[in-house]
Amino acid sequence: MRYASSSADRRRFLNALSIASLAAFAPRGAFAQQLMETVETTEGPFYPDKLPLDTDNDLLILNDAITPAVGEITHLTGRVFTSSGLPVRNAFIEIWQTDVDGSYVHTGGRQEKKPYDVNFQGYGRFLSDAKGQYYFRTIKPVEYTLNGAHRCPHIHVAVSQNGRRIFTSQFLIKGHPANVGDGLVKRLDPKALQTILVDFTPLHGSKLGELTANVDVVLGKTYNELQPMSKDSLKGTAKSTSQRGGRL
Repeated sequence: MRYASSSADRRRFLNALSIASLAAFAPRGAFAQQLMETVETTEGPFYPDKLPLDTDNDLLILNDAITPAVGEITHLTGRVFTSSGLPVRNAFIEIWQTDVDGSYVHTGGRQEKKPYDVNFQGYGRFLSDAKGQYYFRTIKPVEYTLNGAHRCPHIHVAVSQNGRRIFTSQFLIKGHPANVGDGLVKRLDPKALQTILVDFTPLHGSKLGELTANVDVVLGKTYNELQPMSKDSLKGTAKSTSQRGGRL
């Protein structure tokens, strides 16, 4: 088990890692495979009922705290595209996941016998750049059992633009043994499933055992479909009721 680096190291890393350099994490030739629409899933029941004090894209450190969260440090990167392959600028990307012991920041998603890692943010958000790129620093997800349901490791992800939720899904670890028995995995078409299976690979040169995970999101919408229809659509982020709730 790895711990996050110190606050000073974290600040230096995030300052040095410009959004333009994130393409280095992407495998060669990946874009050619990205025009297959990324499958959507339910949001699940554990979207934060109360947002943490810090909601930036670094989930390992809360504000300027010194103590980091426990877990395998993971640099999650990718891009957001329209159905025709155009990058989506200013996409509001959210992720949320459990801590290393399987507890969410949501107060109803906690393990009874293990305290929640108060140093883990559990939720983060990021605004994509002109190339549609996003970046989060988080931990590698873990499998867990909550309310009688066993889940394979996953990171929840949502994308909104112009105040509207336009995409909801979950990123899974490619090749993880728990995928086989997972209820969500069983319901998905095998080809669609491939769009959310992600390789978690060692970060070259890291002395902390850090990982990288790169996954692009291809929306089932064109550029015109993403444009706001009225001023009212700009009033905050609205969740799609069809994607809310559910066991998974």
